[in-house]
Amino acid sequence: MELNLLYVIPLVSALVALYVYLTRNNGFFRSYAIPCLPVKPLFGSSRSLMLKRVSFQDFVRRNYERFPGARVFGMFEMLTPLFVVRDPELIKRITVKDFDHFVNHRPMFHTDANNPASTVMFHKTLFVMTDQRWRDMRTTLSPTFTGSKMRQMFELIVECSTNMVEHYRQQQVTDGVAREYEIKDVFVRFTNDVIATCAFGIRVDSFRDDRNEFFRYGKEITNFSRPHVFLKMMGYQVFPYLMARLQVDLFDRKHVAFFTDVFRQSVTARERHGIVRPDMVHLLMQAGKGTLRYQPEPEREEPEGFATARESTPTGHGKAPATLTELEMVAQCLIFFVAGFDTIATAMTFLVYELAIAPDLQDRLYEEILGTHDALGGQALTYDALQRMRYMDMVVSETLRKWPPSPATDRVCTREYTLPAEGDQPGITIPKGANVSIPVAGLHHDPRYYPDPDRFDPERFSEENRSGIHPGAYLPFGIGPRNCIGSRFALMEVKAIVYQLLLSFRFERTDRTPVPMRLAKGFTTLKAESGVYLKLVARK
Repeated sequence: MELNLLYVIPLVSALVALYVYLTRNNGFFRSYAIPCLPVKPLFGSSRSLMLKRVSFQDFVRRNYERFPGARVFGMFEMLTPLFVVRDPELIKRITVKDFDHFVNHRPMFHTDANNPASTVMFHKTLFVMTDQRWRDMRTTLSPTFTGSKMRQMFELIVECSTNMVEHYRQQQVTDGVAREYEIKDVFVRFTNDVIATCAFGIRVDSFRDDRNEFFRYGKEITNFSRPHVFLKMMGYQVFPYLMARLQVDLFDRKHVAFFTDVFRQSVTARERHGIVRPDMVHLLMQAGKGTLRYQPEPEREEPEGFATARESTPTGHGKAPATLTELEMVAQCLIFFVAGFDTIATAMTFLVYELAIAPDLQDRLYEEILGTHDALGGQALTYDALQRMRYMDMVVSETLRKWPPSPATDRVCTREYTLPAEGDQPGITIPKGANVSIPVAGLHHDPRYYPDPDRFDPERFSEENRSGIHPGAYLPFGIGPRNCIGSRFALMEVKAIVYQLLLSFRFERTDRTPVPMRLAKGFTTLKAESGVYLKLVARK
């Protein structure tokens, strides 16, 4: 009996200590005059998401809709309390006007991002960096993603899209019939080839050779549902300081080694042979030497896409930009790859899905594409011609509204911040270190801002209607100085491939096309539960 007690008492004590640790913050919102979602031990308010009972997008929407009269409500992501801001005016105030209080993203993966001695690749990425180190890096990288730099890269994207279209044309000639494809797989191959050439300066063909290492590693590194990656993410949630102390990288060592080697070989070849190529490697090489300077964009007749994240004048404008280490340059290429490989392919997938189930919209876009093609006299598509395509921009903007790449974004409060009372809404003080969540998917589907939100309607973004859209209620690439630095590249890539494909093919639904759409459940990227199958029918 005494022997059993020797085991039972420590076990019970350990369980009690664990319970106390897991529930220590559960009463966080009791002192705030705001509603809060129910909290469960370990899961927080996210049990349905963590147990894969709901998709991430639907999870954000449901929570947003729980408190329709509130400007702010509370919830827990596992052990972490979040202030969820659902009012567009407050979002604009937090992310733009009072940005100095909310400079950083929330520390989802506790990092030592400002420590130059850190060897964790994920810590070196722009997305994770904080405070002045982020400001310096953003200033250094901003010239890489200007409209003029995109114009220089555009030829590389046209080359990839032409190669893709030719591949599927040849398949139809060989088969003699239109073939059904899982369309996300089609677009992932395209984005892989684009990033390989634009970010790492190498040419691959993932349509004819899907065993190339670049494609294989790309699929692996962007699959965050792999068991060991999922465990790393959970480790950072529950034991953040221990994970950071152990310098556990979210990226696998073999992936880091591979992409570092690819980047290093490209740089060595260029320096040895004097090669200059209009891609990210060249721009990062300039940034590494401190010679890449910010230059204000000239006024152009053709405005950029409505969804383009507006770049603020970089902090430190006029100063010499910071120089980059090789590890930092590789990190930016790597996060560019992770962001572009799956996210852009997802946007393309949902765009053509909507066109396939609404043939009248597809026909209207095709007419604009055909008109642009005729105006070019059969010449290759140009960046400026792409910017003139108004209906194309409307379709892309509506796709990003209905299917936002990131269902939610976030900030961390770096200085105590008071939200003033307004009407019957009480004022609250957000303490330093608190995390703020912005429910993008909820805002994008709020009927107050977008009537009949589940309907795909490009006319929301017509010249007549777009002026009525609140900037705090349309956030496909974020908002404020911490927005997505690569929005121009993403929009250019999406529009270019849609142009090339619709010029040569028609998208048609099949028996396996998911209507209505069913999204994959759990904390995963936006994707269809069982894929999106469509038929590519060659135009005569």
